[in-house]
Amino acid sequence: MSLYERILAGDIRAAARLMRNIDDNLPSSRSDLQELFPHTGGAFLIGVTGPPGAGKSTLVDQITAAYRKRGKRVGVVAIDPTSPFTGGAILGDRIRMNRHADDEGVFIRSLATRGHMGGLSRSTADVANVMDAMGMDVVIIETVGVGQDEVDIVRLAHTTLVVMVPGMGDDIQAIKAGILEIGDLFVVNKADRDGADRTARELSMMLEMNKYAEGAWRPPVLKTEAQRNVGVDELVESMENHRQWLVNSGEINLLLKEKNAALFQTLLKERLFAEVYGRIEEDGRFGEILDGMLSRRQDPYSAVEQILAERLKS
Repeated sequence: MSLYERILAGDIRAAARLMRNIDDNLPSSRSDLQELFPHTGGAFLIGVTGPPGAGKSTLVDQITAAYRKRGKRVGVVAIDPTSPFTGGAILGDRIRMNRHADDEGVFIRSLATRGHMGGLSRSTADVANVMDAMGMDVVIIETVGVGQDEVDIVRLAHTTLVVMVPGMGDDIQAIKAGILEIGDLFVVNKADRDGADRTARELSMMLEMNKYAEGAWRPPVLKTEAQRNVGVDELVESMENHRQWLVNSGEINLLLKEKNAALFQTLLKERLFAEVYGRIEEDGRFGEILDGMLSRRQDPYSAVEQILAERLKS
């Protein structure tokens, strides 16, 4: 049996192997992904993002446990910083979620960013699709600690959870710009710390400044203490409310269209670049272009136009 057939039959090891092949960008993984794609679309994808130190991993661990109590199978894609020595994931997130290691209803996969910007790994969407095809009811995607412009998760998840924490300096600076705009729910974690009420209040005030159409989703601000499992059940209920709103309002169709467009565009860019760049590097053209740029006989703009014209003509 092929990998995809074994995965559809419930073989966990086959799924782990395919995820490894995807992360290593092996061409053989494409055919399996093609076969699995018709079996995707059933999982609820939750994105968890926020600055480093907000307690995202501990919160994901508690959310996983809460969904397991509801009888749901849960997949976790944990994006870890790349190790400067091995190029792999440091696996800090997997260590924090170790209590689920023996639970057959939970599958955790760590991915290294490998230099990919946006808080995710290049292979995140494909790995999430494998978990979806495996029959996971919920797939939680935890980003690496992000800044204001690292918001790729919103193009992948159905519900995006932004986790903040009090006591990290200027709270307003931490929540401005891109991060504030992508959240479907906002959580002030470590709510037992001083300043938690102020952080939640400032978040609510900033969200109130937005103009919402009638019937639009208004992101709630919740407080949790993930370490002590306080407020987690209420958070899960709010995420489920957002999921139901997506369906009832019809927004789910627009969201899926944007999600599929982002996946297609990413794959197209990767394949086109790999094929075009691989060809000019192999035939020596790339080296000639670099030499021409060094001597100023060749400008990069004309070189790109020429390569594209040749490629489109072929």
